[in-house]
Amino acid sequence: MKPTIYDVAERAGVSIATVSYVLNNQRVGKKSKEKVLQAMRELNYKPSVLASALTGKPTSTIGFLLPDLANPFVAEMARRVEDRAHERGYNLVICSTDFDPNKEALYTSLLKQKSVDGFILAGGFKSVEIIKELLEEQTPVALLAESHPSTSVNSVKVDDFTGGYEVTSYLLSLGHRRIAVLGEDATSTQDRIRGYKQALMENGIEVREEWIAISDFNRGNGERLVGEMLGASDRPTAVFACNDLLAIDAILAAREKKIPVPDDLSIIGFDNTLLSRACDPPLTTMEQPMQDMCSQVVDLLIEEIEGKSDLKKRIIMLPRLIIRQSTGPCPSDKG
Repeated sequence: MKPTIYDVAERAGVSIATVSYVLNNQRVGKKSKEKVLQAMRELNYKPSVLASALTGKPTSTIGFLLPDLANPFVAEMARRVEDRAHERGYNLVICSTDFDPNKEALYTSLLKQKSVDGFILAGGFKSVEIIKELLEEQTPVALLAESHPSTSVNSVKVDDFTGGYEVTSYLLSLGHRRIAVLGEDATSTQDRIRGYKQALMENGIEVREEWIAISDFNRGNGERLVGEMLGASDRPTAVFACNDLLAIDAILAAREKKIPVPDDLSIIGFDNTLLSRACDPPLTTMEQPMQDMCSQVVDLLIEEIEGKSDLKKRIIMLPRLIIRQSTGPCPSDKG
């Protein structure tokens, strides 16, 4: 039989009310709390989220919808959000939507049925209608690595425009003038491309739309798109990939064409995932302040869940360029 709250109280030598206070994060003496938590561990007691939901009580559970767990940046994001939620006494239910609006609607509906206390929606979440619906229902929502200016909602993201601008400016400083961009159909990509275009225009360089390629999220599709660019006689000398996975696609495409990186082609990514250090050559990339972003979005959501703040905040953090061996001077500028 599964242990009950009565078993926990008996093992800890406290009242049932004290166990209830601990489970609901209410004020209780430190010694009594430690006894209850120890008894729960010894009995492997799991409080019933469903029971709390049915009584209208907070479930101390957050729903986290993210786009693609196969992306190391997203996987790392999930881990850090989960760690911070647990530090704050909350559980996390993670759902991967694969950038599919139908899955966004499905998982949002399922998590509402489970009576989660609030939602964190990660970059690439497409349905503004769902966000507005949650807000109308007064469900706490926070966005991570994403923003929807038409909605009044807490959000934490990096300054993608500045990131795109600085990446392009760095490549220009190396003498590159023929710079391609590879991205995915996401708000962050659009902002990074705006920064890229701004840097080019400030330096009197024409924006060539045929060098702006948008991948459809299929693994390897980025490799094909870059391969097509590299097969042209007037090919780019540098590729700015809007995430590290796409940058690795670009490295693979260059290898297929026998174009050495960075001697004949510079490649730069975005995110600074573990892959950026492990690939060959190690990847120059734009780092997002992952730990701070994840901690802040969890804290903002919990403040709203617990009624401590009605103020909606949009926090924008600066990225940082990490220079490694995948970028170098433009071939025509060497020697």
